[in-house]
Amino acid sequence: MKKIVSVLLLLVLALSCTLVSCEKEEDINAKSEGVLTYAQYCDAALDSDVVIEGYVQGKQIYNTQYGNTSLYIQDGDGAYFVYRLACTQAEYDKIKVGGKVKISGTKSEWGGEVEIVDATCEVLTGEYIAKATDATAAFGNKDNLIKYQNQLVALKGLKVVASTKKDDTTEYAFLYNWDGSGEKGSDLYFNVSDGTTTYQFCVETDLCGKDTDVYKAVEALKVGATIDLEGFLFWYEGNPNPHVTKVTAK
Repeated sequence: MKKIVSVLLLLVLALSCTLVSCEKEEDINAKSEGVLTYAQYCDAALDSDVVIEGYVQGKQIYNTQYGNTSLYIQDGDGAYFVYRLACTQAEYDKIKVGGKVKISGTKSEWGGEVEIVDATCEVLTGEYIAKATDATAAFGNKDNLIKYQNQLVALKGLKVVASTKKDDTTEYAFLYNWDGSGEKGSDLYFNVSDGTTTYQFCVETDLCGKDTDVYKAVEALKVGATIDLEGFLFWYEGNPNPHVTKVTAK
């Protein structure tokens, strides 16, 4: 009986070792042949053809009118923004947040935002959800902050600064649309400051609609409130304009 138990224990241990050896940690920076590393992508000239691989961290709602979506993609070294990827609804549904994709397109730039346009997408096997990188220390220095472009970042201990509309001296904690011309359901814009530098941030309804926690949190903000936030570090007209995904009032 003891011999049988010993043999069974050895078999269990052997099986456990086999299972552990098979559970290899995924290399999130591994690239297929012909695919650029993030460093190579950064060095690639604007208007050149590029092929990248990474993991979808966010996707905008499917635009049924134009048949496209925009993707926020990241690997272990950096992040990419894919602008208006043409796809069908069925193709869109196969693109999962956290899932790995291969993107082929043209490296472009608009208003300081480096992006991939005219792209195609291939869904690959793999999964990775990035944790927000704390970029608070770089907030006041655009040269340092832009190194995190398109990444999911955390920015902490910032103050809500008043926003105003054209020909309106009323102070608002946020605006519907950048100039206040919108209404509930429009993109939200609000100003934040570290005490020295102020930027305008945005809640993109194509990414986080009016029923999301972050949209409601921004609608509840007060001028002067201290907040922590997370978002994709987008760039607009030469300035950081994060697409915010989470706001916590202190």
